[in-house]
Amino acid sequence: MRTNAENQMQRTTEFLRAAAPVLKRSGATQLGFFGSVIADESPFILSLSAFPSLAAMETAREKAATDKDYIQARDTYNAMAGLGFERMESSLLRCFEGMPQVEPPPHTEGSAAPRVFELRMYESNNSFTLARKIKMFNEGEIGIFKRLGMRPVFYGETLIGARMPNLVYMLGFDNLAAREKLWQAFGADPEWQKLRVQPGFSDAENVSNISNSILRPLPFSDIR
Repeated sequence: MRTNAENQMQRTTEFLRAAAPVLKRSGATQLGFFGSVIADESPFILSLSAFPSLAAMETAREKAATDKDYIQARDTYNAMAGLGFERMESSLLRCFEGMPQVEPPPHTEGSAAPRVFELRMYESNNSFTLARKIKMFNEGEIGIFKRLGMRPVFYGETLIGARMPNLVYMLGFDNLAAREKLWQAFGADPEWQKLRVQPGFSDAENVSNISNSILRPLPFSDIR
């Protein structure tokens, strides 16, 4: 997006708000919409849609494309002067065996403020080293995150997308202070300290770059 007179963020947010119910009744099992807080190439909107299979995703796309509410929202959006966005990028991810579906974190009792979410990408040198890192998540790292209360939303291997080979995952936190505290607890955790030095599991062997973004859910996001 661009921060300019075309008001791209607001325009696109309103379009997605109208399109979200269509996507859900077309077959998306989980929907998340997030704005960037701290991230490269901000501002942007990230949308997350989960489907049980590739066939279900294609069926949902076909249904949405012919839905009268979607067509009306799309035509209204595109009829506005100027550009609604600068560029759009898409990725197709496959969930890990250790967490085979998207899981919105439960709401914290008594908390009204929206959470912050962290989206992390781990790039690998090749598919072999990526497979080892995914194995590390499945056999220990996912469990450590959950035990410490880091609220994973999904873990996925990128099948189609930028900067491959890589894996991407999302964590939810009550706020930035809670994020900092939990990452410190993770770094000091004895189980993690033991896991990270096992032969074949070190980041030096399997990870060539790590990048992350801090996001906040939009008001109509199912994941929040």
